[in-house]
Amino acid sequence: MTAAAPRVGRFYTAARRHPWVLGKVADWKIPLGPYTPAQIALAVGGGFLLVKTISWWSWLGPVPIVAWVLAIWAVRRPKIRGRAPGQAALGWVLLLWQPRGGRIGGRAARDRAPRPLLGGFTIEDAPSPDSAEEALATRQTAPRTPLPGPAAGGSPACLRATPAAPAVPAGPVSGVQQLLTLARQGGTR
Repeated sequence: MTAAAPRVGRFYTAARRHPWVLGKVADWKIPLGPYTPAQIALAVGGGFLLVKTISWWSWLGPVPIVAWVLAIWAVRRPKIRGRAPGQAALGWVLLLWQPRGGRIGGRAARDRAPRPLLGGFTIEDAPSPDSAEEALATRQTAPRTPLPGPAAGGSPACLRATPAAPAVPAGPVSGVQQLLTLARQGGTR
C-alpha cells in the first residue's frame, strides 16, 4: 500500500480581483487612466482647493500643482491593511458610530441596572440517625390500601382509612443536612 499524498488546496482569488476603476467614459478614453475612486476624489477635491486658495500659494510657483499631481499618482493603489482607502474610512466611521457596548440583534447592547442581590439561608440540625431509622420502619410497616378499580367496585365508599405516617422525615432532606449526617457518622457513602 502506498501512502496517500496530502491534499492541497489552492486559491487564485487575488489574480481575479480587480479594483473598481474608471478608464473609459463612453467612447472617450481618459488620459493616463484608468483611475481609482481615491484618485478621482483627490483630483476633484484637490483641484477645487487649489483654485480657491490660489492667492495663498501663487508665490510658490508650480510646486503645489506638482505636489497635487504626485499625490494623485501616489494613491493609485493604496492599501490600508489590505483595504482600499474608501473602505477603510467607511470602516472607521462605522466603528465610531457603533454603541460602546456593541449590538445584540441589531439593537444597542445595554447593561441592566444594578440591583441588590438579597438572600438568606438556614442551618438546621439534622435528625439523629436513630429517629430517621424509626420513621423509615414506621412507613414500611403501615398497611397499604389498594387503589379503587373496576374489581373493587370503583367507588370512593370502598376505601378504608389508613393511619398516616408520622411527619418526621426519613432522613436528611437537604444537601447540607446530608453532609452533616455524614460528618457525624464519620463515614463515606
